[in-house]
Amino acid sequence: MVLIWGTNFSVIKRAFEEVPPQPFNALRLVIASAVFLAAIVVARRRAQRGNPISSVLHTAHPLTRRDRIDLVWLGLVGHFGYQFFFVGGVALSSASNAALIVGSTPAVLAVVSALLGREQISRLHWMGAAVSALGIYFVVGPGASFGGASLRGDLLVMCSVACWVTFTLGAASLIKRHSPLYVTGMTMVYGGIPYVAMALPQILRVSWLDVSAWTLTALVLSALLALNLAYVIWYMGVQRLGPARTSIYSNGVPVVAMVVATVWLGEPLTWNKVAGATAVFSGVLLTRLGRRLGKRA
Repeated sequence: MVLIWGTNFSVIKRAFEEVPPQPFNALRLVIASAVFLAAIVVARRRAQRGNPISSVLHTAHPLTRRDRIDLVWLGLVGHFGYQFFFVGGVALSSASNAALIVGSTPAVLAVVSALLGREQISRLHWMGAAVSALGIYFVVGPGASFGGASLRGDLLVMCSVACWVTFTLGAASLIKRHSPLYVTGMTMVYGGIPYVAMALPQILRVSWLDVSAWTLTALVLSALLALNLAYVIWYMGVQRLGPARTSIYSNGVPVVAMVVATVWLGEPLTWNKVAGATAVFSGVLLTRLGRRLGKRA
């Protein structure tokens, strides 16, 4: 998941040179939603025939009225809201600011999860989150600032973090009874419909016949990998590790993005970024150690 999302940053950055962010995202959601719906149908038919199937793909628990309501509002928050605020925020803010704010997601998730009584967070986990956050700061650059002309963008990215935290914690209860495939797929459909409706005027203004084959391929692969595969992996982690422990791995995304951008886009690799990457992965190891010690206790 970390490798996919980290690489995806450079892929979409180059694709945005030809296609505006909102139409690009809207078509990604259309493709990913269609794939999810097809996979859900196939998984359900296999289960009905009595074939063995992983709980990641299908569970036999019936949907309640509350489940259906949760799927709708989670889709609106986690897909429509998150995508809208994140893309809009990155467009107005600096990359450094956006990365710093998004890098706060694991800490926010851990705090909210602990306050809600969802998870007991060990001291090593808190230490790991702090070390990883420091690493994020070094990766994106100590010169990042808040306010000024980018204040509106900063606030939009903060809203995207709030949407992702709400989505992750809200879906955690659903995937205890329903498969990550179903929860992720249906919420994407419910969030994607209004998103595509909102972006439709921009989609129609794009001269798609002039878009290169590379960008069209990047759009499809970004949908299949960054949305379909990576989202399912994310919720497999939430299902088996819990939201807080899963989220700490997302700190590795800016590090992977940094390496890929250096190799592919030719962005400079400085000492502070290397130190930051080391701190990020050290923080992840601390949280894993804290989890293992907690189990033994």
